[in-house]
Amino acid sequence: MAAAAAITPELLEGFLKRYHELPVSELWLVDVEEGQEKLDIIHALCQRMVEKAGVPMKVYKTLDRRAALQGADFVTTQLRVGQLKAREKDERIPLSHGYLGQETNGAGGLFKGLRTIPVIFDIVKDVQEICPDAWIINFTNPAGMVTEAVYRHTNFKRFIGVCNIPIGMKMFITDVLQLSPSDELNIDLFGLNHLVFVRDVLVNGVSRFDELLDGVASGRLTANSVKNIFDLPFSEGLIRSLRLIPCSYLLYYFKPKEMLAIEMGEYYKGGARAQVVQKVEKTAVRAV
Repeated sequence: MAAAAAITPELLEGFLKRYHELPVSELWLVDVEEGQEKLDIIHALCQRMVEKAGVPMKVYKTLDRRAALQGADFVTTQLRVGQLKAREKDERIPLSHGYLGQETNGAGGLFKGLRTIPVIFDIVKDVQEICPDAWIINFTNPAGMVTEAVYRHTNFKRFIGVCNIPIGMKMFITDVLQLSPSDELNIDLFGLNHLVFVRDVLVNGVSRFDELLDGVASGRLTANSVKNIFDLPFSEGLIRSLRLIPCSYLLYYFKPKEMLAIEMGEYYKGGARAQVVQKVEKTAVRAV
């Protein structure tokens, strides 16, 4: 769902790399009428990717969600109700009143959640009717809020909310501990989407968490694995008292004044994150 998003080729790349583990036979790209032009571009790119990979996968495009759901085993949702112009309002309106505007946290996240959850509920109803054994994998932000709403207010339980924070933290740990591809890395991570903590790191069965914790607490290492969040260190006292490594999104809770000051500075420069994303997306689409 919302397949005209720039993330779709990245998602397909993951399917192609793991085709021997998850042999997808059909991929249906679905979007709304407003996304038709981008859907055509993304569909053409995806077809070229599949052809180059040489796998027997068929890629379809449609504006008819119910048609795409026929016989589906998995449904991914990565939608933005109101598109990027709505995200711009999510960020700019709170900031204009001196509050955090961010699509996963604060007032901006609440705005997006209120627009998004009813649409997700409609998709859930269609899945229950057309392909009730399918799993819905939700990438849509605010991921934690959306997933909790489905579990609390529908009877559909084949719903998983995901984000890339755990993968980002895994890449960070692999890098700072200078691990090789042959090393076995296991991470004990808990929390809600975008608000997670690491509480242990095992490399080849041996904990290296104390080493990692000391590096993050002292400021020698940064746990920021997200490029769209300003890189601020967490206070040493917080890290050592919790004995946990927080993900970078938790800066909005542990350092709200500092994060607000940074975002207000960007706001007064006219540089809301949504505006940057719109420029990047236009450039990427033209390049395709």
